[in-house]
Amino acid sequence: MVEGDIPTDHPRYDSLVTRHRIEAGVEAGITSKQGLVAEGRGEAFDYLLGERTLPSADAAARAAAAHLLLAAHPVVSVNGNAAALVPDELVALADAVGADLEVNLFNRTDERMETIAAHLREHGAREVKGLDADARIPGLDHARAKVDADGIADADVVLVPLEDGDRAAALSALGKVEIVIDLNPLSRSAQVADVPIVDNILRAIPNITAHARDLAGAERAELERVLDEFDADAALDAAERAIRTGDLDGG
Repeated sequence: MVEGDIPTDHPRYDSLVTRHRIEAGVEAGITSKQGLVAEGRGEAFDYLLGERTLPSADAAARAAAAHLLLAAHPVVSVNGNAAALVPDELVALADAVGADLEVNLFNRTDERMETIAAHLREHGAREVKGLDADARIPGLDHARAKVDADGIADADVVLVPLEDGDRAAALSALGKVEIVIDLNPLSRSAQVADVPIVDNILRAIPNITAHARDLAGAERAELERVLDEFDADAALDAAERAIRTGDLDGG
């Protein structure tokens, strides 16, 4: 079955689309085999969240949009799973907020980096960073430390979908505003983020873009008000409560 054969009214449509895209990503050399495991773990949490965007996640997406619009140099970090799942959506978000796209991988090879960059360009990206790797994130001993000097290293706001906890902590230690998309509210990534979005990346990225377009003409004071009204701890608590109790309306 190809993605176009999946009936849109299927009750598990998003789940089936996700599985198909990850599988295709592995075959194309975009996603690592470990990415299959990571996606399955995330899908389990999404199932507990009712496979829907909670009100708290929507508020987080709006705060993320405000941060990206206020940023002097926003960067959207892209790993293999993100590239496989939402390439068009990542490009649209970067365009909406004037952000750079930068590929960053744990299982990094030159071939895989080039494959992902080419994949993003095929989906409309004009420039993709990450291939130069002429700077490093301090405190990391693996390939995720490799970043571009004029990309993540220079960014003031970084969106890190499907993040690894140690890099999330390292970026936070550098004083960067960090936006994380993670379906597990108890993960280290979500816990250290300035804006944790507990949602499926298939929903979260388009939602941030929609909020960014809605806020595009807003005065700085209005964007700052959106940030002032957002409470990261409350958002995490709401997501955890929804998972534990099944009360999705209260999330």
